[in-house]
Amino acid sequence: MRIPFIAANWKMFKTVQESVVFVKQLRSLVKDASNVQVVVAPPFTALHAAAEAARNSQVGIAAQDVYWEREGAFTGEISPGMLKEAGADYGIVGHSERRRLFHDTDETVNRKALALVAAELTPIVCIGETLEERERGETLAVLDEQIKQGLDGLTGEQVASIVVAYEPVWAIGTGRNATPEQAGEAHAHIRARLRQWFGGDAAERCRIIYGGSVKPDNIGAFMALPDVDGALVGGASLDVRTFADIVAKSR
Repeated sequence: MRIPFIAANWKMFKTVQESVVFVKQLRSLVKDASNVQVVVAPPFTALHAAAEAARNSQVGIAAQDVYWEREGAFTGEISPGMLKEAGADYGIVGHSERRRLFHDTDETVNRKALALVAAELTPIVCIGETLEERERGETLAVLDEQIKQGLDGLTGEQVASIVVAYEPVWAIGTGRNATPEQAGEAHAHIRARLRQWFGGDAAERCRIIYGGSVKPDNIGAFMALPDVDGALVGGASLDVRTFADIVAKSR
């Protein structure tokens, strides 16, 4: 049985103080949501403070990105070990904004995912097609390539423990979202490929979550789909009560 996984990606929002206030409020609001895994991804500067505010609660902490080297002359980058020391449990890799604005590739996403696993952090690996790719009928081929390259080198046991986030790029921050039918097709395809390439156990245990303009009024329709195990929430996660409402409606 896969436990629903609901993550808040704050992107470049919230100061340290704002993050602490949010996490303290959130832990109170979701204290009875025992059958949902709740995760918050603050900016790097707020990771440690957010993790301290979440201590001894069911709120997990994710980093929004990572660099794959343990240490070295990589100005501006953050290693998996640094994230772990700061209190992170998870790391988001391959978000469409990282791919589009900062030129992350399937190869670098793979290196980041492998580095997180090696540091005993859980990767949240984002995949998804652009509007142009969908209109050309290339959605499933794009997902195949991103899965094959992004998860290369991981064992079936490791894939079973990670989170895959399907994010149609055209639905990120646009107010548009995939229909339940579109999301259901993509999630079923992803799980089929995980089964084919990593085995049945990995496919059954891996959480595949949806990202793309998720809100309280549409989370229920996505969670009703058999292969949707949760959500990666962007804009709607910036308000603590709205995010807590999404958590409540995901059960």
